[in-house]
Amino acid sequence: MRPAKDTYPIYYENYIPLVKQNNIKGALLENEKETLNFFNSIPENLGDFAYEKGKWTIKEVLNHLIDTERIFSYRSLRFARKDAQLLPSYDQDPYVANAELEGRTLKDLIHEFETVRKATISLFNGFSNDALLRIGLTGAGRASVNAIGFTICGHAIHHINVIKERYLKK
Repeated sequence: MRPAKDTYPIYYENYIPLVKQNNIKGALLENEKETLNFFNSIPENLGDFAYEKGKWTIKEVLNHLIDTERIFSYRSLRFARKDAQLLPSYDQDPYVANAELEGRTLKDLIHEFETVRKATISLFNGFSNDALLRIGLTGAGRASVNAIGFTICGHAIHHINVIKERYLKK
């Protein structure tokens, strides 16, 4: 089931509509395959490429996807377990600035993404339909577990689109 509009903050609208599947468990699997295929198609020597001064490199974008997925998966777990505490937003820029990616390869980050996504898939496979519908509070507003899962997928699609449009145009 796709998340209903009243089950997520307006900010998630940037991501959820990008997901074509109607089932979060299938969406996570399909998105994993598409994301891995995409990043594996990028030559290693472009990992440190940014399309403009001050913009993230491709490795930084991929690491951002990894960090965000971990944070959103954690939110999903908390909400699925009926944790009613407000979970604050996070500022992505210090995460990127402090990731220390200089000694890491694109291939290494691709492997890490795959590991994180497999953990996310395992987590969501353990959620019942009732758990997927549970809602918690984020700094951006109310969000269901299901909506967070769709946002994880849509967030990856969004950044892949940005890389295609701005980093890899020919």
